Parts: sequence; structure tokens; C-alpha cells
Amino acid sequence: MPAPQTAAAPSAPAPKPSLAVQRRVNAPPAKVYAAWTDPQQLVRWFGPPGAQSKKAEIDARVGGRYRISFVAPDGESYGVGGVYREVVPNAKLVFTWAWQSTPERESLVTVTFRAEGAATLVSVTHEQFFDDQARDRHRQGWDAALDKIAQMFA
Repeated sequence: MPAPQTAAAPSAPAPKPSLAVQRRVNAPPAKVYAAWTDPQQLVRWFGPPGAQSKKAEIDARVGGRYRISFVAPDGESYGVGGVYREVVPNAKLVFTWAWQSTPERESLVTVTFRAEGAATLVSVTHEQFFDDQARDRHRQGWDAALDKIAQMFA
């Protein structure tokens, strides 16, 4: 008698790529958090290598939106935006992330601010990338941005 046939269990989708980066910033969490939530401060440091931020609109509350535009070294303009999902002043920001050019590729960013003496450890976790190439490009961008914010408080 043949063994009964069983249906193969559906395989879970492969996890989407993610990244995590950290920087120590020589300022207390309240000042570093303000640099993330005050548009005038954000445009001073945000963006990938060589980019110049032009404008930031920030409504840092759960359900509030943000939008940041900048110009790349080649003169091309870019915009990114999303919605805040969690806002814990001086401690944590969670927000969606979607480029103006590819709004269907929404991902998720979590930023935490942890006091280390008179400094702050900033941790950025960016999840749910479309593919490995998108993750790798964003890693370069986050590394450059965190280097810039650290320099702003050096």
C-alpha cells in the first residue's frame, strides 16, 4: 500500500533585507533627538555622501508625516518621506520610509537615542528593503548621515 501523499507546507517568504548602524554623538539625547525632529537642524546633516539637504517638513507625532528633499552631487533632486509610527521624545523614533520616486517600496526605520555619559549612542535599524542593493545603498547613506550628525556635535 503506498504511503499517503501530504501537501507540502507553503514556504514562508524570505525575510527582507535590513541594516543596523550606530554612532556615538557628543551631545545629550535631548539635543541629538532635536537634530532629528527640528527641520532647521535636520537639513544641516541629513543625506547621503555629498548631498545637500534643501528642505525638511517634520510633524514628529504618531501619525504625523515628514518629508525631506535634497540635491545629490550630480545635481539630481530627491525626496523621501513617511509617517511616524512611534515617537518617544529623546528616546525613540519609528517611521515609514519611501522615496518619492518609488513610493511602493516602503520600508521601516527605528532610531533610538541612549545616553552614554554626556554623549548619546544613536542606533538606526532600517528594515523591509526591497532587495540587497537597496539595503547596501541605504547603508552608505546612513553611514554618511550619522558621520555628519556626529561632526555637527564634535
